[in-house]
Formats: sequence, C-alpha cells, structure tokens
Amino acid sequence: MTRGTGRTAQRGRSGPRWDWMGLLDSSLMASGTASRSEDEESLAGQKRASSQALGTIPKRRSSSRFIKRKKFDDELVESSLAKSSTRAKGASGVEPGRCSGSEPSSSEKKKVSKTPSTPVPPSPAPAPGLTKRVKKSKQPLQVTKDLGRWKPADDLLLINAVLQTNDLTSVHLGVKFSCRFTLREVQERWYALLYDPVISKLACQAMRQLHPEAIAAIQSKALFSKTEEQLLSKVGSTSQPTLETFQDLLHRHPDAFYLARTAKALQAHWQLMKQYYLLEDQTVQPLPKGDQVLNFSDAEDLIDDSKLKDMRDEVLEHELTVADRRQKREIRQLEQELHKWQVLVDSITGMSSPDFDNQTLAVLRGRMVRYLMRSREITLGRATKDNQIDVDLSLEGPAWKISRKQGVIKLKNNGDFFIANEGRRPIYIDGRPVLCGSKWRLSNNSVVEIASLRFVFLINQDLIALIRAEAAKITPQ
Repeated sequence: MTRGTGRTAQRGRSGPRWDWMGLLDSSLMASGTASRSEDEESLAGQKRASSQALGTIPKRRSSSRFIKRKKFDDELVESSLAKSSTRAKGASGVEPGRCSGSEPSSSEKKKVSKTPSTPVPPSPAPAPGLTKRVKKSKQPLQVTKDLGRWKPADDLLLINAVLQTNDLTSVHLGVKFSCRFTLREVQERWYALLYDPVISKLACQAMRQLHPEAIAAIQSKALFSKTEEQLLSKVGSTSQPTLETFQDLLHRHPDAFYLARTAKALQAHWQLMKQYYLLEDQTVQPLPKGDQVLNFSDAEDLIDDSKLKDMRDEVLEHELTVADRRQKREIRQLEQELHKWQVLVDSITGMSSPDFDNQTLAVLRGRMVRYLMRSREITLGRATKDNQIDVDLSLEGPAWKISRKQGVIKLKNNGDFFIANEGRRPIYIDGRPVLCGSKWRLSNNSVVEIASLRFVFLINQDLIALIRAEAAKITPQ
C-alpha cells in the first residue's frame, strides 16, 4: 500500500497522463506478479501498434494564427513521457510499480479505456512553432518604433481634438503636434488607438505617466467645438465684454464647454472670431461683380498722398535743435581744456614733455629713465664689462632677454630716423615686428617695444627742421 500511495502521489505531481504509461499501469494491475522484462515487452508491443496506426490517422490541422492556446493530447503525452524518463533514471535505477493488491481509481480506468480506442501519433516537426516565435519577436519592434514618433502628449492632443471636432482633417490643420504629421499619419494613429490593443494599451500607460501640469497645458490647447463657437458668436461685436461676462457664460452652459475652458481663454477666442468676422451680428461685404471689380491700381489712386506724409512737429524740432546746440557747446569746451588735462596727466604719471636743447636730436623715453640722442647714430642693447654701448636698456628694467647689441638708431641727411634690428629677438614699432636684419622708419611719438620694455621715441622737431633746411640748400649745389 505504501508503494501504491507513492505512485499515486508521483502521478499527482506529474499531472494528467493520457499516454502510453496508462496502458502500462493497467497491465501491471492485471498481472500482479509479472516481471520487469514482461512489462518492457508489452510496452514495446504497444509502441509498434502505434507506429502501424500512423498511416491510417489523418494529419492534425493546425492554425497559423498567433494565439495562446492550450496543449493538445499529443503534446501532453510528449511532456509526460519526458518527465517519466527523467524520474526513472533515479538513484535506485528501478521504475516504481504499483502494488498488486491496490485497485486503480476511476480516473485511471477512464484513461485506460480511452487510450487504445484513439491512438495518438507523435507530434509533427517543430517548424511551425519556430515561425510563430519569429513573428512574435518582430511585432514589438514595430510597436515601439511607432510609439517613439508619437509622444504621449501628441496622443492626448489627438484624442481631445477628435472628441471636440469629430473631424480628422480639422485636427490635422488646427493642432500643433511635436513634429509634422501628414493627414494619413494622423488617421492611421487614430485607427491604431481605436482598434490596435497593443498600441492602445501602451499609449494609455504613457499618458497616465504625464505630469498634471503637462496634462493641464495640453487640455488648454484643445480645439473649440461648433457648439462652443455658436455660444461665443452670440456675444455682440459692438459690446465690450469683460471676464465676468465669459465666466457667466461658463456657468450657464457647463455641459457645452470643455472642462479646461477658462474665462480668459473664451475672451481670447471671441476676439479672434471678431477679427475674422465670425460673430452673428457681423457681415462680410461681398466683392463687387462685373466691371466694378477693384484692382490694385484703382485702390492706389484712391489713396491721398497728403495724408500719408508725417505732420511737422515744431515743438519736437525746437527741442532737437536746442539739444544739438548744447552738445556742440560742450564739445568746444572740452577741446579748449584739452591741453590742461594733458598737463594734469603728465604731472600724475611723471611723463612730462622733455625740454630739448640745441644738441638733442631725439629722446627715447621709458617709464624710469630717458635716453638722449645727441649723435646721428646710437646703439641699443645690454651693457657688459666687455661690451660698451650708447643706450643701456638694463637701466629701464629686466633686460636679460635683450641682446648685447640689440639695434641701431640712425639719422639720415633728409631728417628721417631709422632703427635697424641686430639682435635675436624682434623689435616692435607701433605693434609691427621688425625682425633681425630689418629696419623701420621712426616717427614722432612712435612706441618702441624691446623684450617687454616700452619706450616712446620723441623727435626735436625744431632741430630736425633746421637740418632738413640745410640739406635742402646743399642738395642743389
């Protein structure tokens, strides 16, 4: 009895078995003292009988539709056989049998009686199942691609607009979506939301996740229905309605207006209707017919040119004249005081104009020192024990980047000064670099920059004028 109950428990765990194991159980109950070899021979005979019956039983029809269905008897047979084979390969290696004294239950008797009458062939090749799996894996990709272009806000806009107007063409023309959709795309999306359960479910889930403020903003953009415009058109165009007027209109017709309508939104739409002559008390004048059609030239002739000219404002012109005089007076005063400001700046910075004598041709003035040029040619550089030069730039500041002989300043007979660069680093004259071996003309107030040291080159104009005059006298001779 213990073995029988164990077999029954094992049978309860494996589920209903309408397979060849039912026949094996019935043979075990008929011959209680049969051996294991006889059981195997009877099982082999039953398998041969099923293989002979394969030719007479027609092939089972299967549908290609993608539906979730319950397993048929032949599929249950295969799964139960696989489970029984794995359990038979246990630690003991012996298949558990039913006790000879135990009687089969009523369900087992029904299985035994049903199995020989309708032998079940083995399941066909699993090719159709594979094709169904491929189709199932491809379908969600199309859904996600379609949902990626249509945002949840677009779906909510579409639903609200269609409920308001009942016209997809008006929705396509009046609603501004996140991207440009054609009329066909709008129609296809609406039909998908209605009849495609997968897209409809995903769209509803996405719309539920929208923020309440975003939902309120979308609802405020809903189109006006014909009923709403008819109620608004009854407000006279000559009257000046206030927000209280439209608020009273909302209270009197709560069912006609959309739930997100406000008095301010109604006032804005009423003003738009008034602009396009859509109110009840407004009429649009028809165009003249026949020879009285007004063209552009006739309309231009009717315009009075005198009315288009700006009227002369004498008060404004007088104010502009007075302001112009005041500004010119201030400019003259600043020009007259310019030399006073220059003296003040020189006294603060310490850069007063040099006092030229009869022997000084020019001055190279720095921040700390002034170098007087009293000969027609001077050398610039860094003085050392073995190298003596005319202008030692190290007195002005750090000169370790300056060459020992950086440059030469010469005065020609015509009164022009030239600087020649003989060092490795460039010399900048008014921001223009003068490379090694090159020269550049110096003018009055030229800024000379040598290795971050800046100087102003000032020329004694009186003395240079005398030199030029003497050169002009000598040249004709």
